[in-house]
Amino acid sequence: MKVAILSGSVYGTAEEVARHASNILKAAGFETLHNSRASLADVLAFEPQAFLAVTSTTGMGELPDNLQPLYSMIRDQLPAAWRGLPGAVIALGDASYGDTFCGGGEQMRELFGELGLREALPMLRLDASETVTPETDAEPWLAELVSVLR
Repeated sequence: MKVAILSGSVYGTAEEVARHASNILKAAGFETLHNSRASLADVLAFEPQAFLAVTSTTGMGELPDNLQPLYSMIRDQLPAAWRGLPGAVIALGDASYGDTFCGGGEQMRELFGELGLREALPMLRLDASETVTPETDAEPWLAELVSVLR
């Protein structure tokens, strides 16, 4: 199964989590596309069978700048071929920001909903105020994702 990993990061933490997720999925026998600069054409050419978004949150609950262009392109085109595919989101944030906690992840969840992706697992929220090893903290959830995708 081919899994497209869409990632957005400000300081590199979400990028590390995405890289770790890619390694776990590859070790489980999946093929992954993970490139933080991927265009919509890159993702379409990969012909994904599942999606994983890994994103931090910036500003007032927005997506990081490096994910914004891809998010907008997907939203403008809403590729029909993706309807019904499984999708999952890992959101990184800081709970001390209140209402905007994991806002970037919420935006990706909404986009996946608009695309007609089915939520493979409930969104994983990683709180920067509680963890120093988000990639390790994501492992049990990623193991569950592997079994759901199989």
